[in-house]
Amino acid sequence: MLRAMSPRTLDALIVACALLAITAAPWALDRAALAFVFKPLTTLLILCRAWPRGIDTPGARAALLSGLVLSLLGDVALLWPRQGFLPGLVAFLLAHIAYLVAFTRGQRLLARPAAVAVYVLVAGTVLALLWPSLPMALRVPVAGYVLALTAMSAQTAVVGLAAQGDDRRRGRLLMLGGALFMVSDALLAINRFALPLPAASLWILATYWAAQWCIASWLKPATAPPTSP
Repeated sequence: MLRAMSPRTLDALIVACALLAITAAPWALDRAALAFVFKPLTTLLILCRAWPRGIDTPGARAALLSGLVLSLLGDVALLWPRQGFLPGLVAFLLAHIAYLVAFTRGQRLLARPAAVAVYVLVAGTVLALLWPSLPMALRVPVAGYVLALTAMSAQTAVVGLAAQGDDRRRGRLLMLGGALFMVSDALLAINRFALPLPAASLWILATYWAAQWCIASWLKPATAPPTSP
C-alpha cells in the first residue's frame, strides 16, 4: 500500500508521525507511548520513501537504504535513553559509514578540502566544548562517532557541489541533509552532556528527520528519465 502512495501523501504521513513523536515529550503531551510508536514509524516511512528510488545506481541505493535501516535501529535503541545510548550510538555510527559508502560511489572521498575544513572546524569545536563533561567510558565511542558524522556530512557537500543538470536539486538537498544531521547531533549532545535545552525534542528530532528526508531524496526517483551520459 505504501508503494502505491504518491510522494506527497507519504510526505504528509512522515510529517504527521514526526509531529506526534515530537509532542510525546514531557514538555508537550508527555505520552511516552506515542514516542514508542511514532518515532520508529517516522524513520520507517522515510525508508519507504527511499525504497523505490535509485534503481539506476544499485550500489549507492543499497548503501543508503542500509544507512536508513541502521538509523531505524538507532531510533529504537534511543527509546531507552540510558541503556540504549551506546547501542544507539553504534547503530548511527554504522549508518554514517553506510551513507559515506553511498556518497563515494560517484565522487572521491572528501574531495573538497574547503568543505571538509568547515565541517572539521564545527565538529571539533563542539567536541572540545563537550569533552570535559563526557563520561570517560563514552569518550572514545563519541569521538569515533563524531569522526564518522563529520566525514559523512562533508561528503554530502562534495556530492552536492559536484552535481550538475537534473541532479543539482537533489545534490543541494543532500548537502542540506548533511548539515542538518550535524546540527541535530550537536543539539542532542549539548542537551545530554552540557545543558538542557528548552523543548529539546522539537529541535533535535525536527532537524534529524529533515536530514534523513533530504538524504533519502538524493536517490533519483524511479519515474525520472535516465540522464544521458
